[in-house]
Amino acid sequence: MKKSSLLIFVLALSVFASCDLDRLPLNGPTTGTFPATEEEATMGLLAAYKGLTLLDAANTPFLHVVDNITDIGYARPSNNYTSSITSSLTTDNALAIKPWELYYKSIARCHTVLDNLENIKANIPLEQYNQIDAELRVIRAYSYSKLIEFYGDVPLVLHSLGLDNAAVARTPKEEIQQWIIDEMSAVADYLPVSQSTFGNVRVGSVAAYMLMARVALYSEQFELAGEAAVKAIELSNGVYELTPFDHSMDYSNQGHEAGEPECSNIFGYEGYRNSKEWIWVFEFNQNIAGNTHNQGYYMASRLGKGSSYWGPTQNLIDSFQCLDGLPIHQSPLYNDENPFQNRDPRLDLYCARPHSRLMGFQFETNTAFDQVNNYWPIINGLSADPSMVSNNDAKNAYRTFSGYLWRKHTDNADYQTNSSRGVSDLNIGVFRYAELLLIYAEARIEANNIDASVYEAIDQIRSRAGMPALPQGLSQAELRSALRYERKIELSNDGLRWYDIRRWGIAQELMNGALYLNREGNTWTKKVLIDIDENYSPIYDQGEASKYFTTQEVMYQAMKDEVWPIPQQEIDINSNLSQNPGY
Repeated sequence: MKKSSLLIFVLALSVFASCDLDRLPLNGPTTGTFPATEEEATMGLLAAYKGLTLLDAANTPFLHVVDNITDIGYARPSNNYTSSITSSLTTDNALAIKPWELYYKSIARCHTVLDNLENIKANIPLEQYNQIDAELRVIRAYSYSKLIEFYGDVPLVLHSLGLDNAAVARTPKEEIQQWIIDEMSAVADYLPVSQSTFGNVRVGSVAAYMLMARVALYSEQFELAGEAAVKAIELSNGVYELTPFDHSMDYSNQGHEAGEPECSNIFGYEGYRNSKEWIWVFEFNQNIAGNTHNQGYYMASRLGKGSSYWGPTQNLIDSFQCLDGLPIHQSPLYNDENPFQNRDPRLDLYCARPHSRLMGFQFETNTAFDQVNNYWPIINGLSADPSMVSNNDAKNAYRTFSGYLWRKHTDNADYQTNSSRGVSDLNIGVFRYAELLLIYAEARIEANNIDASVYEAIDQIRSRAGMPALPQGLSQAELRSALRYERKIELSNDGLRWYDIRRWGIAQELMNGALYLNREGNTWTKKVLIDIDENYSPIYDQGEASKYFTTQEVMYQAMKDEVWPIPQQEIDINSNLSQNPGY
């Protein structure tokens, strides 16, 4: 994919210069006659797409932040992130404010075009008119789908608002879910199946049906979710599919000497150019002002010139099955003296752990490794042997706090140029085919409408990872467990775990007590584990685990922490807004 489709945003934003698109959400602009032409309508549409790229935290796109405030990921301790896992978020916390502001700004950008689009309907080919209308409505519906995940009931605003009509009350979450489903049903067939010529930056009908399926699943309309997912899968035939991992998968379950396992052919620059797995992506482009991020720096190791800000927890590491498909506390393949061998290859493809190679360096977090191998002389063709460098991944005061780092959603092309002021234009995936398969499987499992297609959907993903197929004849509960394993593992760091554990009703169990971290890179024994439960959550012997791991105390209060607080500034300006319980 050439990074060219967003160049038009420069023109789009100049057109909108007289319209304050970034005002607070409920008093967005009224724009009179805009758009007056098809060209202006298209520029407004592209500006709405660009608006979705602006949501970040620690200069990391938000989708790659939220898994790091759950049981599977951890952020460097700070008020913004630690408060979100200790039931101490406040109404002025930046983390909780940003989604509200940015999604409503994106909605306002949609309304700037939608409110007057019909005025130029006679001057636009009907097919093009319907497509512009449909794309804007998908962007708007997606924005509302994220708002209700984080905040529950929110104002459902369907037109631009002025100061005289901005005091809008909250709409029940269930009504908004149904509105999204109805919207996607109304517009999906006006879209082309895909818009691959735009690098899937613009949505097609597969994305619309997938959004419908996701929202129907989340609202427990399982039959409908399955039907929408089937439609999306059928439309995907010959267009979207799982992308095999490249040859670097062979380095999984091996040490740094063998090579560096990567998944950049799906989640890196190559992946966004060539992978058929991506159904919808957010595009970033260094040629566009404000259209970059610095995720590479925040995810990178210290030796990779990064800040090691985000990383998987011990919980996630211990959740990866062994190659026989059994959990580590049951598998004869698991050896706690070599805990990273004989594991689901996605452990190494998606996470960086001690004794592996990361960003061209031997990755070790234990201070016993004073120096480590630097493989860049070999990679650059300057030497047949690695050099030795001081092990900053163990010595730096701000090394990884979890003991691990993410590989997924990184690319070594960024690692070579990382800095605190660096920029990246690695795209961010929103919808991919693997999630679509898992939406379908979960919908059929929860509807207890189980047949071979459920196994096939899950097994496609497992087979891609080199894992054995599921045993036949599983019960509904056993298939639910298998599905939750795949969502936890395959979708890790995709930005879905935060809501998954809430909609499944397991957040209170998982986010009370302690998260286990292995910042010192210690070895441990099998005794740390008591069990791995039906949700594929490790259960630890606290006394035994504390001998090896550090902990982060976490707290989750029922009837409060299911959602975040409404920003106080919004309540101050809107007398009809009420606060969520507990805040």
